[in-house]
Amino acid sequence: MDEQTVERVRDVVAAIPAGRTLSYGEVAELAGLRSARLVGRILAEDGADLPWHRVLRSDGRAAPHLAVEQAARLRAEGVLMVDGRLPREHRRR
Repeated sequence: MDEQTVERVRDVVAAIPAGRTLSYGEVAELAGLRSARLVGRILAEDGADLPWHRVLRSDGRAAPHLAVEQAARLRAEGVLMVDGRLPREHRRR
């Protein structure tokens, strides 16, 4: 993966406002990529300084290994998960 791809993903994630979320697929689309999985990989490898917690799976769930911390960070921004999922009305699509 090239540096321009990484920077496009980082820019999209950095621009997600507090209290809002995007799915991995939405981030990929906005960054001009075809792979939501690549977004996850970039965030895992180079996203610690970004608001990574604002990126969720397309069904509104957090990745299992991040769920507790992600839900806590979102809750601090006023975003409440219900049964481990962002309610449909709060999802962008």
